Amino acid sequence: MAALVAGRVLDVPDFPQPGIVFKDLMPLFADGPAFRQVVDGIVAHHGPDSFDVVAGIEARGFVVAAAIAYATGAGVVPIRKAGKLPRAAYSASYSLEYGEATLEVHQDAFMTGQRVLLVDDVLATGGTAGAALDLIVQANGSVAGFSVLLELGFLEGRKRVAPREVHAVLTV
Repeated sequence: MAALVAGRVLDVPDFPQPGIVFKDLMPLFADGPAFRQVVDGIVAHHGPDSFDVVAGIEARGFVVAAAIAYATGAGVVPIRKAGKLPRAAYSASYSLEYGEATLEVHQDAFMTGQRVLLVDDVLATGGTAGAALDLIVQANGSVAGFSVLLELGFLEGRKRVAPREVHAVLTV
């Protein structure tokens, strides 16, 4: 599976600002058979009965979360950028490699103790992931697992989400 991701990620230099190399996974999403294999691999890693709902981080995490939810018959919950949710929401602010940001989740997104698989496209510094994981707990969910398609190991995001386990399809 790592080779599938590695062969379908494009480096976009100086995006969203000079000095940042953006990892574009849209070619993976556009390749149906490869995307299906990766989704099936994430489901197999965690086990299809190990979670009740899948949470995806805006925006590319939505693509992965929806696919996993559909494949397993689970629900899907968006974790969104600030100001995008229409009802009462919890929020968490964090630093990322090129600025500051805030994520939100509806206060009633999870039933108490509901097992949540969190997914995203890339784990970089861990700020986004850490905030999302904290929001799941704040909204009474139970983190059942965390998967990303691509981990930028040199940015040490795992340290920021420790002691939670990170499942990365590909680490560079």
